[in-house]
Amino acid sequence: MKQKQWIAFLGMVVVALILAACGGDSGNNGTEREGDSSSSAEIPLSSGQISFSSVVKSSSSSVGVSSSSPVVSSSSVKESSSSSVEVCANTYGTNTVKDCRDGQTYKTVVIGTQTWMAENLNYKVNSSWCYDNSVDSCSKYGRLYQWASAMGLSATYNGTSASGVISTPQQGACPTGWHIPMDVEWTTLEIYVGGYGVAGTALKSTSGWYNDGDGTDAYGFSALPAGDRSFYGDFIGAGSDAFFWSATENKDRYLYFDYAYMYTYDNSKYCAFSVRCLKDSV
Repeated sequence: MKQKQWIAFLGMVVVALILAACGGDSGNNGTEREGDSSSSAEIPLSSGQISFSSVVKSSSSSVGVSSSSPVVSSSSVKESSSSSVEVCANTYGTNTVKDCRDGQTYKTVVIGTQTWMAENLNYKVNSSWCYDNSVDSCSKYGRLYQWASAMGLSATYNGTSASGVISTPQQGACPTGWHIPMDVEWTTLEIYVGGYGVAGTALKSTSGWYNDGDGTDAYGFSALPAGDRSFYGDFIGAGSDAFFWSATENKDRYLYFDYAYMYTYDNSKYCAFSVRCLKDSV
């Protein structure tokens, strides 16, 4: 082979080796090579999807492509992909809790070893109502829930026992980190504020109850006379009474304007009562 032909042949081999080294296995059929910022070919990505090659390209453009270039870690890719994902978490402030589901903020109060919402729950779910179907009533009193809707269960459990499906604690319609109080937890509250005979007076708000039936609100529980929605669908009792559901079936609590007591009742689960959420134990 003549010298000029031999030199040309060697040149072709060198070029081929260089091209092979730049192309590599880019995962896009070689349409875009690492470090080639002039390439306009891109693979379509779905919303929220991150191209690993684009991360590498961005990194290499600032430090240069060399064997000493920093390696893009999996943690940095994970951080980028999660930055656009909204994580739902309840935000706690001083004596308040903000429900991340709808942005509503509730006052809270520590009574003994328990932390209670100092307002009735106002989170909208199926089979829950504002008193007299008035939005203003929801703002004042919170919503009224049938037992199954308060518990986050199928409506069929309003007419049958749910003993096999109730958790401890049962979050129900409450925000994450809170739950529907069980009978034993209501009893703990009742005992702490002075016992059955005076618990009603100690827990009722200082205004809003009929015929001077206001309480002392000695512990900041601020129970309002929200009334209820009866088995027949009519709204009754606003100003005179308050019912609260328990996660223990047939053990709801009742306050009345004319009594100092806090009663335990067995009402139909098709009635609609107020919900007070209790913070989970740590």
